[in-house]
Amino acid sequence: RVIRNLNGTAPGMWFEQGGKIFVSMPGVPFEMMSMMEHGVLPLLREKLKLPFIYHKTILTQGVGESILAEKIEAWEDSLAALQIKLAYLPSTGMVRLRLSSSGHDEAVVKHHVHQKVAEVLPLIGTHIFGYDDDTLEQVLGHLLLEQRATISTAESCTGGYLAHRITSVAGSSAYFLGSIVSYANEVKTTELGVPADLIAKHGAVSEEVVSVMAKNCREKFQTTYAIAISGIAGPGGGSEEKPVGTIFMAVASATEIRTHKVQYGGNRERNIQYAALSALFLLRKMILNLE
Repeated sequence: RVIRNLNGTAPGMWFEQGGKIFVSMPGVPFEMMSMMEHGVLPLLREKLKLPFIYHKTILTQGVGESILAEKIEAWEDSLAALQIKLAYLPSTGMVRLRLSSSGHDEAVVKHHVHQKVAEVLPLIGTHIFGYDDDTLEQVLGHLLLEQRATISTAESCTGGYLAHRITSVAGSSAYFLGSIVSYANEVKTTELGVPADLIAKHGAVSEEVVSVMAKNCREKFQTTYAIAISGIAGPGGGSEEKPVGTIFMAVASATEIRTHKVQYGGNRERNIQYAALSALFLLRKMILNLE
């Protein structure tokens, strides 16, 4: 039996012999995955009585895996009674908590998982920013649209990556106005109005400088909020006082400036990604008035 390939020219093949089923498919991932979803799995469901398998992923930011595990230890222990398994899935700047369960009654399986999701909210709710396939920039985009608010960015060590994350969301032109990549100190001074003596006194990588960057960026673009980042992405450029991975960020509104310092490792790419996600999370906390 032929399995249609909706994304390519090589078909898949379904064989049955001796009570066994064999399926061959192309190795190209996006072709194979589509064929599994639209061709193979529906046929398997017709042939076999398969259990319903359900996954629900809780997305967290701003807390490490070990601390997260301590906060939800008792809740995690309670999952076994409902035959729910929990997987910790750390990735750049976040930890995903994936709950998995199966059974022949879809409604019961989903009810038990959703019940447990509701129970964990009081424990780590401030760290949860979304579920399943949500991204932090999508969640923030929805918040900004709800508020009819706008955002601008001033970036040093992230080199425009923060703006890229924000504008990767379709429709972001409704709330994102622009960015200044002030990589050089001279640009921080000429374009963002950071006093040269402030940089000389505290250094470009400092709470004082990012605070002014965020404040003046918001005023320059006339946006509701502004984010500023300055740090040492590495692998060189660090010092004993400010080692590689030291990054300061600030979020400004018309009435408030919030700052945050992080200390990551020596990997340049990860430092840039971590910094952008941490800054987006800081903005989310300001919008929602979370501590």
